[in-house]
Amino acid sequence: MLFKKNFKSELVNGVQMGNGTLSFQNIKLNVHCFFIDGVLIDTGAKSLERYFKPFFQQLEIDKVVITHFHEDHTGCASYLQKLQLPIFMDDMMIEYCRKKAAYPIYRQLFWGRRGPFQAEPISETFYSRNGTWRVIKTPGHAIDHLAFLNHSTGQLFTGDLYCQEKTKVILREEDVPMIIESIKKVITYDFDEVFCSHAGYLNNGRSALKQKLEYLLKLQGNILKLYDEGKSPEEINNLLFPKKYPITHFSSGEWDSIHIINSIINQKLNLTSLKK
Repeated sequence: MLFKKNFKSELVNGVQMGNGTLSFQNIKLNVHCFFIDGVLIDTGAKSLERYFKPFFQQLEIDKVVITHFHEDHTGCASYLQKLQLPIFMDDMMIEYCRKKAAYPIYRQLFWGRRGPFQAEPISETFYSRNGTWRVIKTPGHAIDHLAFLNHSTGQLFTGDLYCQEKTKVILREEDVPMIIESIKKVITYDFDEVFCSHAGYLNNGRSALKQKLEYLLKLQGNILKLYDEGKSPEEINNLLFPKKYPITHFSSGEWDSIHIINSIINQKLNLTSLKK
């Protein structure tokens, strides 16, 4: 399988950004990692390691913090650990990351096979050379998902919480109502700039997150209205998401718009069950 790979680095408001890109036919994926004040946020993908290594080697890294366990964010963690760098993440998936990663072949083809690494549990607060950071639990995209707020600069690093305003497909295990609550949570904090692991730098990040929240709330309302009218999840999916995306076929359905529908309906059913 022939992949086109690309990497670029740029400095934005004191944040060194490394962005690796993979393209195959009409599918293009990218992932960022960020460095500021001695802190590396996420590690990129194993399949892009030869591009990320020179990027890491020019930095004076004190510690590595990880937004979540997915392989495009932890792929080079084993390499960084060999450099004797401490790695911190939410404790929920530390044991999983100590072992060889188990995820579908198509993800291995894109992101490579992440090697085992040993992380330490992250605290609610951590410190860099000149700053104090808040660790914010933001589950939904992944159960261990975190965002990192640099109080000294007002910059928020959101992992995969944002990605894009109008989400069309999600992973099977993602939870849209939980993502909604996570966005509501982060916008209570004082920040403006956002650094997203896939969208990159968002100058007016607060506004971007609010727009995504509005989109998801409206989508949630439309889905529940159609469901209450008697439509099946498949019928709702065809009405709201008529376009089919290449990643759905390529991933054998692990990425699909139907998972958005199901996660919202499942929350409604669970809440109804609890009331009985």
